[in-house]
Amino acid sequence: MTQFSLTEDQIAVRDMALAFAADNLAPHALEWDEKKHFPVDVMREAASLGMAAIYTRDDVGGSGMTRLDAALIFEALATGCPTVSAYLSIHNMVAWMIDRYGSDEQRQRFLPSLCTMETIGSYCLTEPGSGSDAAALKTKAVRDGDHYVVNGVKQFISGAGVSDIYVTMVRTGEEGPSGISTLVIEKDTPGLSFGALEKKMGWNAQPTRAVIFEDVRVPVDNRLAAEGMGFKIAMSGLDGGRLNIGACSLGGAQAALDKALAYANDRKAFGKRIADLQALQFKLADMATELECARTFLWRAASALDAKTPDATKLCAMAKRMATDTGFEVANQALQIHGGYGYLADYGIEKIVRDLRVHQILEGTNEIMRLIVARDLVGRGNQPR
Repeated sequence: MTQFSLTEDQIAVRDMALAFAADNLAPHALEWDEKKHFPVDVMREAASLGMAAIYTRDDVGGSGMTRLDAALIFEALATGCPTVSAYLSIHNMVAWMIDRYGSDEQRQRFLPSLCTMETIGSYCLTEPGSGSDAAALKTKAVRDGDHYVVNGVKQFISGAGVSDIYVTMVRTGEEGPSGISTLVIEKDTPGLSFGALEKKMGWNAQPTRAVIFEDVRVPVDNRLAAEGMGFKIAMSGLDGGRLNIGACSLGGAQAALDKALAYANDRKAFGKRIADLQALQFKLADMATELECARTFLWRAASALDAKTPDATKLCAMAKRMATDTGFEVANQALQIHGGYGYLADYGIEKIVRDLRVHQILEGTNEIMRLIVARDLVGRGNQPR
């Protein structure tokens, strides 16, 4: 990618995802939200186009693409439904973690079916008592011969109860990040159960539950990498996850802006289209400008993550904060432009606002994103760039 443009291949990938979103997601998004339907069959169609393992290696069925490609895809899918796009982002992160940190045997065992979404993956880090402070997690895994015995609870887990595979951060050692390891836990393992479906503000097209471990015996062969590597695995996954959720915010906001433009051209007040009112034109111009700025910076951060630059983590945090704040604000302004109609479910704007609000919280709250950036700045001090 040159600094401010996409290649022909990237444009083709984005357009493919946009067409899929328009044909398969957008027409059903309101119904899925209302009925709290998890469209696994539609996601499997996306998987058949390579969108379930975008940056997983191709020897196990992955697409072998870049983080920038992924950002383009998730933004495009989110124009149809941010909720479904965000879940596909989580599934992709699960596949990538196994691909990046798993042994060849683990990769061959788990990834082919994850790439097709014959099996579905969830990511288990957050607990009732540890959200932003992920290193304080309590779910414990005690070694017993060739198994670990796992006890604890994970909270706010997308796909819980439906997913087949749970990539789970557990404590195998001392307190703090160095005592955390990563296990791949399969759904039918005895002792694994799920809490009630959470009632949420948005993201209703994917289930969210607690995941409960009661003397769950997990083979040592299901551990990714060495003991004590779990926190590193979790944090490396979050860099990409933050880009993905930022991209989902941009896609949802773009859909909201497009709806606002169409409405402004059709709606008349005071004898003219409201699109002809300069105050509204300025609002639309600001929305489009801020969205484009966030999109460009997200591409910059994605390119840094692909290149593994030293500042990639900081840039991903910056991009996540900017994209999710901008996405929510643009969607909220689009609702305002619709007036009372924006508050009605039929117009689809209030769903986007509800869906995008959580993006400012998950994958690390935006306050934590500021902390990551600030620590980098303070640590660098007055050293030359």
